[in-house]
This record gives sequence, C-alpha cells and structure tokens, in this order.
Amino acid sequence: MDIVMIIGRVLFALMFLAGGLNHFTKSNDMVGYAQFKKVPAAKAAVLLSGVVLVLGGLSVILGIYADLGSLALAVALLVMALKMHDFWAQTDPQAKQTETIAFFKNVSMAGAALFMFALVASGAGDEGFNFGPHLGDMLSLWNN
Repeated sequence: MDIVMIIGRVLFALMFLAGGLNHFTKSNDMVGYAQFKKVPAAKAAVLLSGVVLVLGGLSVILGIYADLGSLALAVALLVMALKMHDFWAQTDPQAKQTETIAFFKNVSMAGAALFMFALVASGAGDEGFNFGPHLGDMLSLWNN
C-alpha cells in the first residue's frame, strides 16, 4: 500500500506544483487577471500564492510537514475560490459557467486537502494511521 500512498500523493499534488510554477512563469498574465479581479497588491499576491502552492505540493509529495502543507493548500484554495472565481457576480452565461466550474474545483480540492490534513494531524506519532512513506522512506525504496 505504500506505493499507492505515494502515487496518490503525487497525483494530488501535481496540480499544485504545476499551478504554483505557472504563477512564476506566467506571472504577467496572472497579475493582470488578479488586477482585473481587484486583488490588492496583485503581483505580491500572485507570487506569494505561487510559493504556497509549490511548497504545499512538495510537502504533500515528500511527506514533510504534510499536515501543514495540506492545510496551507486548503486555505489558499478557499481564498482563491472566493476571490478569483466569483460565479455569483457574473452576468454572462459563459463566464458564469466557467467560474462555477473553477470555483467548485477549488472547493473540492480544498476539501481533499482538509481531509488529508485531518488524517495526517490526527495520526502524527500514533500507530493508528500511517500517512505512508516520508522522504527518507521514499529514498530507501530506490535502494532496495
């Protein structure tokens, strides 16, 4: 089951790594969209959210402070859903549909991140729940 845990964590976190890196490689476009959505300090917000997404994703994949990483991802996703995907404020049907899908994608992923946070935080140090291999365990998988 350890390999399934690794695969699940990687698949879950790839979205955050890719999205976070996009905050840096496509920052001009993202800053423009954030300004359109009236995000204060748009450039700093885009860069900070990129850092949170990348570090949170790495945290989940590597199992290093995965509870903190998943909680940070959940908070970031909920803030972004509410600020960036305001489907309730859209009058154009196409924009409303697009924003609705993006909003609920963020909310559902935040739910998964909160679920992961609860599992990791409640099992930290206990024998009851094992989050799967951490960084050291993963490296040893390659040596065997």
